[in-house]
Amino acid sequence: SQGRHNVVFGVGDPESELMFIGEGPGEQEDLQGEPFVGPAGKLLDDMLEMIDLDRSRVYIANIVKCRPPHNRDPLNEEQAACRHWLQRDLIRPKLIVCLGRIAAMAVIKPDFRITREHGQWFDIESARAMAIYHPSALLRDITKRPETFADLRSLRSEAKRVCERLYK
Repeated sequence: SQGRHNVVFGVGDPESELMFIGEGPGEQEDLQGEPFVGPAGKLLDDMLEMIDLDRSRVYIANIVKCRPPHNRDPLNEEQAACRHWLQRDLIRPKLIVCLGRIAAMAVIKPDFRITREHGQWFDIESARAMAIYHPSALLRDITKRPETFADLRSLRSEAKRVCERLYK
């Protein structure tokens, strides 16, 4: 937590059946105290809109609550220190979408390979989970966007099937 401006907790509907989990706050998130408010957050908003959703109907959180120095990947110790906060953030969703490799490794399985396993559904405890490319990765590499669009279509289909109140 050294060097951070704000602790960044989750936002959205705490009773949502759909939760998005990223790796950790970036610079804008650290300054504003809210997850996904920078350029990657704008892209996430656009992605939600593509599947007829918005932030008010889902819940968004991160694995770690403080920005790692120089935006590096969160260390295992940092993830472990924040795990209880994420568990508190878990709103008993029916579906979890991990945004990127780091979140998928923490939530789905430690050896998750985002390039091979994005868009696949996994059963974890009482929820189903999938991972998609992190919005910041999509900003850096637009060639991954068609795959992500297919993953979002799969998410929408599964959410309509599983989440009774999400699309009402």
